[in-house]
Amino acid sequence: MKIGFYEKLAFTGIKKNKKLYTPYILTCIGMVMMTYIISFLNSSDTIKNMRGGTEIQGFLGLGFGVMSVFSLIFLFYTNSFLLRRRKKEFGLYNILGMGKRNLAVVLMWESLFIAGISIVCGIFSGIVFSKLAELCLIKILQGTAEFGMTVKFSSILQTALLFAGIFLLIFINTLRQIHLTNPIELLHSENAGEKPPKTNWILALAGAVILGGAYYLAVSIEDPMSALTWFFVAVVMVIIATYLLFVAGSVVLCKILQKNKKYYYKTNHFVSVSSMIYRMKRNGAGLASICILCTMVLVMVSSTVCLFIGTEDSIRTRYPRHINIQVNVTEYDEIGPERLDEIRSVTSEETAKLGAEPQNVLDYRVAALAGYDVADGVIDIEHINNFTDYSDIWQIFIVPIEDYNRLMGKNVTLMEDEALIYTTKMGKYDNSTIAIGDSEPLKIKEKVTDFVDNGVDAMQIFPSMCIFVSDFNEKIDPLKEYKNNKGDPIVQYSWFYAYDLDLDDETQIALEKTLSNEMLDIQKQVVSETGDEDFYIVCEGASSERAGAYGLYGGLFFLGILLGIVFIFAAVLIIYYKQVSEGYEDQSRFDIMQKVGMTKKEIRKSINSQILTVFFLPLVTAGIHLAFAFPLIKKLLLLFSLTNTGLLIGVTVACYLIFALFYVIVYRLTSGAYYSIVSGAKEENE
Repeated sequence: MKIGFYEKLAFTGIKKNKKLYTPYILTCIGMVMMTYIISFLNSSDTIKNMRGGTEIQGFLGLGFGVMSVFSLIFLFYTNSFLLRRRKKEFGLYNILGMGKRNLAVVLMWESLFIAGISIVCGIFSGIVFSKLAELCLIKILQGTAEFGMTVKFSSILQTALLFAGIFLLIFINTLRQIHLTNPIELLHSENAGEKPPKTNWILALAGAVILGGAYYLAVSIEDPMSALTWFFVAVVMVIIATYLLFVAGSVVLCKILQKNKKYYYKTNHFVSVSSMIYRMKRNGAGLASICILCTMVLVMVSSTVCLFIGTEDSIRTRYPRHINIQVNVTEYDEIGPERLDEIRSVTSEETAKLGAEPQNVLDYRVAALAGYDVADGVIDIEHINNFTDYSDIWQIFIVPIEDYNRLMGKNVTLMEDEALIYTTKMGKYDNSTIAIGDSEPLKIKEKVTDFVDNGVDAMQIFPSMCIFVSDFNEKIDPLKEYKNNKGDPIVQYSWFYAYDLDLDDETQIALEKTLSNEMLDIQKQVVSETGDEDFYIVCEGASSERAGAYGLYGGLFFLGILLGIVFIFAAVLIIYYKQVSEGYEDQSRFDIMQKVGMTKKEIRKSINSQILTVFFLPLVTAGIHLAFAFPLIKKLLLLFSLTNTGLLIGVTVACYLIFALFYVIVYRLTSGAYYSIVSGAKEENE
C-alpha cells in the first residue's frame, strides 16, 4: 500500500460522511470543553480561597465524575449511529479485497483523527471559556474577580487522558462489531431488522403499571425523609417504564392508528404510520432516550435554579434573624432569669455601640427531644433507635403557651390537659391527643398553621412538632428521668434570643464575632461556677453564613446549568441522528412514491405527520413526568430549607416553556434535514 493511503482513506471517509460526523465531532469537542472547565474550576485556587469556595468545589468534583460516566455512555451510544451508517461502506471495502485487518487500520486512523480534533479543540475551547466560567462562578459567590488567565496543566492532562481512554474503548468496540460481522451482513446492515415487531401487550402493560407505581410514589409520599428514601427508586421505575412504553407501547399505538380507518387511510398518515411501524422498536428506544434526557434537564435545571433564586429565603429559614443566640443546657434550672438578663444586656450594649437597635426580637424557651409516633397519640422517646419508619420520627419542641401568645400576637388560654401543636415539612399528626413517653395525654385544642422559625428545624431532615402547653415546668418535669444509651438526658433545654439589625453585612459579621467572644466568656463563667460542661451558648449570624449558603446552592446551580447544557446537546444529537438515519432508510421508499406520482408537497405533509406523531411525544411525556415529580421535588427541597412553593411552580413552568421553545427550533431544523434526504431536494434557502 502507498504511504498515506490509509490516512487518506480515513480522512475521505469522514469528509464524505460530514453530515454524520460534523455534529458528532462538535459534540465531542463540547464535552471535552465542559469536562476541562469543571476540572479547572474544581482545582482553581481563586475559587478555593473565596468564602463558599470549598462547598462549591465539592459539587464540582461530583460533577466531574458525572461528566466522565455520561461521556462514556453517551459517546458509545451515538457512535453506534455512525457505525450503522458506515457498515455498508465497510462491507463494500471488504468485498473489493480489503481485509478486516486493513479496515482496522482505516478505523484506527479515523479514531485518531476524531480523537485528536475533539481533544485538542475541546481543551483549547475549554481554556478560552474557563475564565468566563470562573467569572460566572465568582459572581454567584458574590466575590471579587481577579485579572489574568490561568491554565491548569493538571486539568489538561486529566481531561486528555479521560477522553483518550473513552475513544480507545469506542475503537475497540467498533473492531469487535466489524470482526463479528461478515461482508454480506455489512452490505445489508441498513436493511436489517425491517420486519415489523409484533404487538407486545405484556411489555406495554408492564410499562404502564410501573409508571403508574412511580407516579403513585411521587404523589403519595408526604414527608421529606421518605421522599429522599424513595426518590431514586421512583427515578429508576420511570426510566424503565419510559423505555417499555416507547418501545412496546409505540408499536401498540401504531397498530391502533392502523385500525382507525378514518385516520390511517389518508395519504400523509398512511405513509408515515406504515413506514414507522416496522422499526418502532429501535425508534422507540431513541425516543425514550430523548424523553429521559429532557426530563433530566427539566428536573435538574428547575430545581437548582429555584434553590439559587431562593437562597435568601433558605438563609432566612435557617437563620430567622440577623443575629441568633441559643443557650443550651441539660438542666432547665440553669436558665435562670438573671443569666438571661445578662445576655440581653450584653447584646444590647454591643449593638448600641454601632448605633443600631434590635428589631423583630425573638425570645422564647423550648424543651427539645426526638421521638417517634407509635400509635394512639403516644410519642415514644425512650426507644428512639427502634423506629421502623422514617416518616414516624419527629423533632419535638415543647414551648410555653405564654411565649407563643407573645410572639404570635395571640391570647390563647389552655386548660391543664390541653395543648396546641404546629408541624413543619408537611408532617401530619392526625390524633386528637398526644402523650410524650409515659406522661399524661394532652387533648389537642387546635392545630395551628404558623409559628416562628428557630433555625433548628431547617437543619433537620425530619419534620418538627411544636407543642404549646400551659404550666411549662410541670409538663417537662417528668421528662427529666429519661436517659439515652449513654446515660445522658434525652431532653435538651434551650433559650432562643434573636433579632434583626439595620446594618450592612460586614458590620453584622464584626458584631457577631464580638458577641461570640462575649458569649464564650459568659459560658466559661457559668461552667466554672456550676461545673456543668454541658452548658454552652451558640451565636450565629446570617451574614457570615451567607457565603456558605451561596457556595452550596450556587454550586448546585452552576453544576446544574453545565450538566443541563451537556444533556441538551446530547438530546439534540440523538434527535438529529434519529432523523438523519430514518431519512436515509426512507429515501428509497419515498423515491419510489415520487416515481408513482406522489408530489413533493405530499411528501412534506407525510413527513410532518410522521415527525409530529412521534417527535413531540418525548416533550409531552417529559412534561407529564415533571408534573408528577413536582410533589416529590417540593418535599426534597424542604430539606434545603426552601419552602417557597410559588417560586418553585414559577421556575418549573418557565423552564418547561423555554425548553419547549428550544425543542420546537430543533424540530424545525431536523425536519428540514429529514426532508432534504428523503426527497433528494435541497431546502429553498440553500
